[in-house]
Amino acid sequence: MTTRRRQTTVALAAVLIAATAGCQAQKPPTAAPAPVPKGMPTQMPMPTAMPAQQSGYPAAPAPASGFTLVASGDVLPHGSLIERANADAGGNGYDFRPMLAGVQPVVSGADLAICHVGMVYGAGDDTGFPAFMTPPEVAEGLAATGYDSCSTASNHALDDGAAGIQRTLDALDSAGVRHAGSARTEEEATSVTMMNAGGAKVAHLAYTYDTNGIPLPPEQLWAVNPIDPDRIVADAKAARGAGADVVVVSLHWGTEWQEEPDEQQLQLSEQLTASHTNGRPDIDLILGTRTHIPQAYEKVNGTWVVYGLGDQISGEMVDHQGVGDPRGSASTIARFTFAPPAQGGGRWEVTKAEFLPQTLDLDAGRVITLNPALDQGARAGGGVRDRIRDVVLSRGAAQDGLVMAQ
Repeated sequence: MTTRRRQTTVALAAVLIAATAGCQAQKPPTAAPAPVPKGMPTQMPMPTAMPAQQSGYPAAPAPASGFTLVASGDVLPHGSLIERANADAGGNGYDFRPMLAGVQPVVSGADLAICHVGMVYGAGDDTGFPAFMTPPEVAEGLAATGYDSCSTASNHALDDGAAGIQRTLDALDSAGVRHAGSARTEEEATSVTMMNAGGAKVAHLAYTYDTNGIPLPPEQLWAVNPIDPDRIVADAKAARGAGADVVVVSLHWGTEWQEEPDEQQLQLSEQLTASHTNGRPDIDLILGTRTHIPQAYEKVNGTWVVYGLGDQISGEMVDHQGVGDPRGSASTIARFTFAPPAQGGGRWEVTKAEFLPQTLDLDAGRVITLNPALDQGARAGGGVRDRIRDVVLSRGAAQDGLVMAQ
């Protein structure tokens, strides 16, 4: 099992005030933080230092190291997959680890891995459409696969009200997986999920287009983050003010079963990536979920946007006409390599952008990678892989350096 990386949570409300005040003048450059090894806590006691040289001058700070970030789409274990997880547990509970084992090397091999929880956790079997719940053992499977944080803001986030949010976040906490997008308390809602990756502090923010018309509880209007461009930018600025070197935003958006990004996706990505503070983008990466099928990757205003990752796991899917659509079993894993700036306070740049096609074998209940270099069985899925590639590259991402992972 992958060692979990202990992280910190920083209150947004306080740092937003500080960040706003700081916009009046450029702070002098500061040295980037020293790299934190994978598995180590954010706050570490400093070891007793040995003299760097006899002259008494202090040693130069260690240069910041780059990091890799992977992200995958919706985790939607419908009834058939829950039955498979029960069988994999020998009929006693649920074990989702075998289902995700095919991508475990890719996910755990990254410095930071992000997923999306598309269903709230219940006490047992899937309750079915329109209000979905799934066993909390999903969180243990995500942790074992190597995920560090999951977005939890989705149109199904309120399917079981505040109790569903409570169970979901409790289960993720118990498994050691961080989360962003929904909250149990107002204090949690006004905090930012901050994680260490290589030598960087990475903030994870998450928002959803809707909650299927279910209103937020009157006393908990902060329970799920809605997509609001002004708020997203303000939260990103606050995260930066709290020390984030890289700000990652997960958005539950788009039109289901549509390969092309819709107008909201195009307009919002343009607006969010155009926001800068002191010449530096406020958001460094946008990750999209919800559409059930892969959508294009695109560099917008110099920032990578993944319009739709597709569903990492989901039961047999039907489209809005009730027709089975095999595209619902296809998805991608995004992988971005970030390098530190030459000077403190500069932008961490993406030096390598990759995507890994994958599919879910519904009969076996197993995720399969579709790159022959990574999976000996991928040749059988060559047609699916090629279709995913064509969609992902459909908005010119190859010209900006996006490649299929090797």
